[in-house]
Amino acid sequence: MGFAYDLVRSDTSKLILLYVTLFAFTFQIIKSAKFKFKTLVLFSVIFRLLFLFAIPNLSQDFYRFIWDGRIILNGLNPYLYKPNSFIENGVFPIADTQELFNGMGSLSASHFTNYPPINQLCFVVANLFPGQSILSSVIGLRLIIIAADIGTLYFGKKLLERLKLPSNNIFWYILNPFIIIELTGNLHFEGVMIFFLVWSLYLLHSGKWKWAAVVLACSISVKLIPLMLLPLFFNHFKTPQEDSKTTRFLDTIKNLNLPRLIGFYSIVIGTIILLFIPFFSMEFVNNYSKTVGLWFGNFEFNASIYYLARAIGYAITGYNEIAIIGKILPVISVLFILGFSFFKDNSYFPKLITSMLLALTLYLFLSTTVHPWYIATVLLLSVFTKYKFPIVWSIIIILSYAAYANDTFSENLWIIGLEYCIVFSVFIWEVVLKKRLLVA
Repeated sequence: MGFAYDLVRSDTSKLILLYVTLFAFTFQIIKSAKFKFKTLVLFSVIFRLLFLFAIPNLSQDFYRFIWDGRIILNGLNPYLYKPNSFIENGVFPIADTQELFNGMGSLSASHFTNYPPINQLCFVVANLFPGQSILSSVIGLRLIIIAADIGTLYFGKKLLERLKLPSNNIFWYILNPFIIIELTGNLHFEGVMIFFLVWSLYLLHSGKWKWAAVVLACSISVKLIPLMLLPLFFNHFKTPQEDSKTTRFLDTIKNLNLPRLIGFYSIVIGTIILLFIPFFSMEFVNNYSKTVGLWFGNFEFNASIYYLARAIGYAITGYNEIAIIGKILPVISVLFILGFSFFKDNSYFPKLITSMLLALTLYLFLSTTVHPWYIATVLLLSVFTKYKFPIVWSIIIILSYAAYANDTFSENLWIIGLEYCIVFSVFIWEVVLKKRLLVA
């Protein structure tokens, strides 16, 4: 209850203390043998419902979600209008215009929306809840995210069973305080994206690849992040190689099931296009591409490798070289993803999920901006693998909120350094050193 109704993000000490206490409590619940699966499900739902009537206190993004939903209900295309364009012209097109504008902050208000169409649909539905107030819309958003988490629990459990893994692994995601606070509490729609992603993986493992493609497109149409996972499926639609940990590109081409591969990608891309059509115009294409591009070349928060590169740039030129570094690092991310796609044997499902986990992790390590909720996807994927570093990251990432302890929101790089020293250490141990020691 303290997190939901009696906390401000500038109170760093209280925030970290409550968070660590919750995580220790949750760890004991998950590891305890006396709690059966159904009991843990009940805990998962109750902990989420505690937040039901709370206005988010660690994030202001929900104001923009409500704004976009009301703009659509008013017959306008949210991709074509910046919120500040209305205020500057003295136009108040929706209920609570000024309060929503003030709440979302100047950064969000000065840019076009970057939320894909199914995310926008969620915003619309949330604004249909009785009451027509900001609180009623918040409750609507929260119920959608809770429903998505229940769906993730359902399909996650079924996928774990199909992979012959402990079904209780799913609670490292579902009962994780990080997930409950950042998604249910702070209303970040990674939860809905992840629901569609897990559902898609379950369908794919069940042999229903056409429906898997449709559902994967829905995941991408909530948040664009799964779009970078598409190349990894290239190496999945082929004959498995029993003894190979890596694969040669020419062998992959020879063993490909081309009709299924082409069909899968065509369905994914076609579904995404269909979902964007209601909003389509050349102005939309221009606005959306520019807005998405801002995340690579303008914003910086809680980064790791980028901050090291930035420091080197300052030492050499005396300036912040984000414009250059922000273009180079995504290219390196793409090269990693292509490497996992063409030179790893992803035909086996556990290897496919592991490649997804490592590809997204390396992408985040190379990103200029890593808000806490960004790691929700790697945490979810980790429950289907042997890796635990995302769980450690979900604990330690609370340190990033220390930036809000001052009015300028400036980061303490020593704290960021501590966060990534711990995360990198566990990552290197699990992914590199542990494997070598076992082989030796």
